[in-house]
Order: sequence, then C-alpha cells, then structure tokens
Amino acid sequence: QVQLVESGGGLVQPGGSLRLSCAASGRIFSINPMGWYRQAPGKERELVATITSGGGLTYADSVKGRFTISRDNAKNTVYLQMNSLKPEDTAVYYCNMFAGPGRLYWGKGTLVTVSS
Repeated sequence: QVQLVESGGGLVQPGGSLRLSCAASGRIFSINPMGWYRQAPGKERELVATITSGGGLTYADSVKGRFTISRDNAKNTVYLQMNSLKPEDTAVYYCNMFAGPGRLYWGKGTLVTVSS
C-alpha cells in the first residue's frame, strides 16, 4: 500500500502564488509517474500536470506557463508551484501515483482558494 499526503493549500489573492507538496510513503519500489489533478465545486476532476519516472512533463492548457510540476525522488515527493493564480484555479488539488498495474493511489486532497 502507498500513502500520499498533500499539503500547502490555502487562501491566496488573485495573482498570488502557492506551492503544493505531495509526500509518498509505503510500498514504493521504484520511481513512479505522479500527477496533480483538481476538482472544482460542481465539476469533474481534471488533470493539472503530470511527471513521468524519467522527468517528462505534461500540463493542462489552462495552467501552462503558470504552474510547474517537479519531484524530489530521494524524498518521494512531488511539488506543484502555482504562480499567477486566478479565481478559476480554486479547487481541491489531489496528487496521484501510478505504481504499476492495479496500483493507482490518490491522496485526500488540499484546498486552494483564490479570492480577494
């Protein structure tokens, strides 16, 4: 089993920045693809950014140029640096890890609220 714990969410004004962290622990045997997703009130969960085991990056069009995903393999931690935040970025942000067939894990999420 793998546990993922997100942190770093909070209330920020439009134009501000936040850095989310997701720490993984448990039965982790290799460097695995990880990602950030978000779910706004009344909407479906959507992809924000992903990072492969080799460091390949993918971003949703809505966050390109503003958000940066990175990872520290030694700490089994993935980060999401969010700059130039907009009210429409308000959501619960979740991280996940794909540890192999049948092994997709999710954290419980951290709330990001962008409001003046």
